Amino acid sequence: MPFSIALWQGIARTDDVATALADLRAGVTAAAAMGARFLVAPELFLPGYNSARITELAQPRGGDWHQALAALCRAAGCGLVLGYAERAGDTVYNSAVAFDAAGQEVAHYRKTQLFGPREKAIFAPGDSLCIFEAEGRRAAILICYDVEFAPLLRELALQGVQLLLVPTANPEPNIHVSRLVVPAHAINHGLTICYANYAGREGDLAYCGGSTIVAPDGAILAFSGPAPALLIADLSYQPDPALLQTQLADYRRVR
Repeated sequence: MPFSIALWQGIARTDDVATALADLRAGVTAAAAMGARFLVAPELFLPGYNSARITELAQPRGGDWHQALAALCRAAGCGLVLGYAERAGDTVYNSAVAFDAAGQEVAHYRKTQLFGPREKAIFAPGDSLCIFEAEGRRAAILICYDVEFAPLLRELALQGVQLLLVPTANPEPNIHVSRLVVPAHAINHGLTICYANYAGREGDLAYCGGSTIVAPDGAILAFSGPAPALLIADLSYQPDPALLQTQLADYRRVR
């Protein structure tokens, strides 16, 4: 089945939700015009990964941010996946939400592998994976650092996941994650991975870009440089059977 997906490698609009939503409106509209069924945007796009006001600005699941995002999807006829700061009572999570082209929430995930002392001071970790159907494909969401943990990807692959959507906020000098880690995981676990990073600077962070879409045979279907970009790839691409790996079936546990 034809299925195109887009990545939005935008500038972080720290604490400026109105401008961030305007950026997303432009991105979702452009992605839809090019035939994409989903657009994936970066981690903590609302209110910005490097915001000093995350705990103040975090919103509950289903709140005003979600209503605005759902409306964007309905207007454009394109789904959307992005990260946001979620408040649940006194707890804040680094979360991601997915809406379909009709503006219906189809998935919600809380980052399980928090990166560094800052994230661990702000957020509580999630405790479950998120698997859903996207255009007839079994899909899942991970967030940034999550995708660097092979056991998570192995578990998703064993549950039949084919498509992994990853909002991220990856700063310099960590371009190796896009160039090496993500392709290696894609081929080793038989997954298509869509990895959406920021461009430019956000306070004292300089993002390395490198948003990418990688097929299960390791083919790079899209890759960006460091500048703002809208990427799109057709996921009906047929992997080279000779390059598909069988580690999941062949693995023999040893002590």
